[in-house]
Amino acid sequence: MSVEIIEKRSTSTVRKPAPRYKVLLHNDDFNSMEHVVQSLMTTVAGMTQPQAVNIMMEAHTNGLALVITCALEPAEFYCETLKGHGLTSTIEPDE
Repeated sequence: MSVEIIEKRSTSTVRKPAPRYKVLLHNDDFNSMEHVVQSLMTTVAGMTQPQAVNIMMEAHTNGLALVITCALEPAEFYCETLKGHGLTSTIEPDE
């Protein structure tokens, strides 16, 4: 009597996470600190005033600050919305 061994292979697929992007805020010399804080809170849902103040101060001090890291489509939306408020913003891949 022979025993047959059947090998079962997994059929599940491995999903790669979508690439993420950094939304960056650049310092400028023409927007008030209050306007920058208000624009950040209006643009990014759920952002608190202390978070917005920290981002604004980082950009003011270092010339650049990370606003949020997310998928490409929302990153483009946040970047364009910040630009619409008169702020300088860019996106770059999160490595």
